[in-house]
Amino acid sequence: MSLTRRYFKSDRTFISSAAIALVIATAGLAGCQTSEVMNNGYIFDQQSLNLVPVGSSREQVLLSLGTPSTTATFDGEVFYYISQKRTRAAAFMKPKLVDQNILAIYFDKDGVVKQEANYTLKDGRVFDMISRTTPTGGRDMTFLQQILQGGGNGINGAKNFLNNLNAGQ
Repeated sequence: MSLTRRYFKSDRTFISSAAIALVIATAGLAGCQTSEVMNNGYIFDQQSLNLVPVGSSREQVLLSLGTPSTTATFDGEVFYYISQKRTRAAAFMKPKLVDQNILAIYFDKDGVVKQEANYTLKDGRVFDMISRTTPTGGRDMTFLQQILQGGGNGINGAKNFLNNLNAGQ
């Protein structure tokens, strides 16, 4: 009696179909891993930063570093050069903030650099400069949540209005 396994045509078809499906699934999943990296804002290097030591003029800062991302004029003028690095695993996913650098150049009343500072994500909380929206208090409900809640506010308001009309007669 022989202990060799016999492969029938249906077995070979199943194995080849499974192998083809495995190759297609692997290729499909490999295509999803793009890991896209996006750099936004002003990316400064140490060489250009060395051109604006403490005591430099505002014009020298503008010539060396260029126009700032934003400015502030509270106690003295401040130039902010902001850069962000975001990554996302696939093209349809929301980008995740990985790194943020804010170079702040502080000027005194005469327009001379008095201090330089470099802030990162560890120094403060992340803020979105592009959406320009202010979060409000209260409850923000999605369309589906409003439907599942039953729209009780509108129905109850209409009932109260009709009850008040009938009570006044």
